[in-house]
Amino acid sequence: MIIIPAIDLKDGNCVRLFQGDMAQNTIYSDDPGATAARWQGLGAERLHVVDLNGAFAGKQVNAQAIAAIVNVLDIPMQLGGGIRSLATMEACFDMGIQICILGTIACRDPALVKEACRAFPGRISVGIDAREGRVAVEGWAEVTDIQAIDLARQFEDAGVAEIIFTDISRDGALTGPNTPATRQLAETVSIPIILSGGISTLEDIRVALENAGPFANGGRISGAITGKAIYDGRVDFAEAVKLTKGSR
Repeated sequence: MIIIPAIDLKDGNCVRLFQGDMAQNTIYSDDPGATAARWQGLGAERLHVVDLNGAFAGKQVNAQAIAAIVNVLDIPMQLGGGIRSLATMEACFDMGIQICILGTIACRDPALVKEACRAFPGRISVGIDAREGRVAVEGWAEVTDIQAIDLARQFEDAGVAEIIFTDISRDGALTGPNTPATRQLAETVSIPIILSGGISTLEDIRVALENAGPFANGGRISGAITGKAIYDGRVDFAEAVKLTKGSR
């Protein structure tokens, strides 16, 4: 399992939201490139970036900030937020992004996700964001009646690289991640699962490692995303890297 630092972009700044609420945001930096370089320098093996404005607008908004991040990285970067077409995905790959995360479109148009997996093998991940087990879309503004596990099952044989599972109620709240639900997802589908939302201590990461698998179905928790805890200093990111590397 790897630990992945997150950069959420709003209006060109690096921010963290509370439970996905755009009105409850804390600005941590106005220099996304420098922030990305910081996490890379502390040992990050991958970077998770979300265009928050793009998630609401349905198209990329923070292109300049994204380019600034790409330009400083030697490690892979995964990007989500507003990616709704094959053309947008291709543009992302052309600028140096390794993985596109499809969230709203995965719920609205699963066939497009499967088409994208065929067109860009190994480079498409699905973001499943849930509140009380139900999938949320459009920047978490709308909660559907679709269960997260049911959506994940739709992509079992599609060629999805990973599923990023976020419990919205935990995101930015520093209350601990929903490891049981993440493990349940990993035990249900063979697609690797990335845990997201709520990490607040190194102990949270240790618990995730203990529940990472692999399981009988071939599934596993392949990574964990951390955001607010490393920005606030509650988690020493370099120590988190050592912890996860030591488990391999």
